[in-house]
Amino acid sequence: MGGSAISAGVIAEVVVAARALLRVESGEDLVLSRLASTALLLGEAFLGAAVIVRPFEDVVTSAAGWRRLLVAPVTVISGLTGLPGEGAPFVLAVGAYAVDIDADGVGWVRVLAAGSAGRVAVAYSAGLASSFEAVPAPIAQGVAMLVAHLFDHRESDVAPPAAVAALWRPYRRMRLSAGVHS
Repeated sequence: MGGSAISAGVIAEVVVAARALLRVESGEDLVLSRLASTALLLGEAFLGAAVIVRPFEDVVTSAAGWRRLLVAPVTVISGLTGLPGEGAPFVLAVGAYAVDIDADGVGWVRVLAAGSAGRVAVAYSAGLASSFEAVPAPIAQGVAMLVAHLFDHRESDVAPPAAVAALWRPYRRMRLSAGVHS
């Protein structure tokens, strides 16, 4: 799985929210930006979902059957590129594969005609919201609180406030099995 970095604009929105909690009006921009990026990525790891919509790419086998994409909630599956063992990658024709996004936002792909490709790269976008302002309020509050905590405790190893996990827990994606698509 490969995903693009969270945009500087989103990071700036998180920094503004964290500054409000910290009551810090200026300075420490670089530190706060890095902590904002870290807090968003930690939130995504906890939630099991991308918070901000951005492009991702997964490489899956071209064997028969549906393959689950790694990041959710998927907003769009853009296309597939065949990756042969030897030779140049090639774009698969639309009729050479099937895609689906289920009710839970999980993306699925099935290769119907792989040609010489042993694997395929799947380009897609996933995330809960396109901007930090559009992120559900409890998730956004948890991210801002985590940035503030990390900023205040840069020199120590104090655990984050339990309130962060409490805010995020209702949005956490959990699965008990690998999932099967029919």
